[in-house]
Amino acid sequence: MEFEKKSLIGMVHLKPLPGSYLYDGNLDGVIEHAVREAKKLERAGFDAIMVENFNDVPFPKTVDKTTVAAFAVVARAIREETSLPLGINVLRNDGIAAYSIAYAVKADFIRVNVLSGVAYTDQGIIEGIAHELAKLRRLLPSKIRVFADVHVKHAYHFGEFEEALSDTIERGLADAVIVSGRATGKPVDIEKLAVAKKISPVPVIVGSGTTYDSLPELWRYADGFIVGTWIKEEGKTKNGKKTH
Repeated sequence: MEFEKKSLIGMVHLKPLPGSYLYDGNLDGVIEHAVREAKKLERAGFDAIMVENFNDVPFPKTVDKTTVAAFAVVARAIREETSLPLGINVLRNDGIAAYSIAYAVKADFIRVNVLSGVAYTDQGIIEGIAHELAKLRRLLPSKIRVFADVHVKHAYHFGEFEEALSDTIERGLADAVIVSGRATGKPVDIEKLAVAKKISPVPVIVGSGTTYDSLPELWRYADGFIVGTWIKEEGKTKNGKKTH
């Protein structure tokens, strides 16, 4: 995925997958819902799609083999039914699973919540996986790009933002960085976004809080926008996408 222009990345939040506590036993239903949501994004003119196991709560730090297998099946169906660049995010921080799925289904990018450093989260302490991911990328070479959060949402961070940004790019080898608000759907800190845009040699992506009203200001500081909550019915992330 290239950033020759500002890119709108639409989210497909999967229904609970096999291996999660809320899975209802209907994998075909999960696939049908995901493909339907992805096609809405394509018709709406989005530039890319990112798929995430958003409803697999409570999240483990890394997922089990059942989840990886099911996720790959769903992602493959989206890949076959749509033509947009495809991204994979495996929560809470399973970048190894995300890259493996992306490689198998020929996706274009992955999102990693904690590539470098440490985050204090509701899943406990999450440590960066840059080394492990770099080894996998060497073993399975591809054009899959790594989008990495800096001070990821739903977490507490004790280091300086600018240092975390530099570490994620220079030591973590991120291909793009993501700056988000405190939680899903919450507005991004404009000051942090401006700092990222000023010093980052790689594309800067807004990871939460993009709306019709906020887009003009955000446009000045970002190369891409991940859009999820804003395009859901009643602004609720677990709802389906608006049809209008």
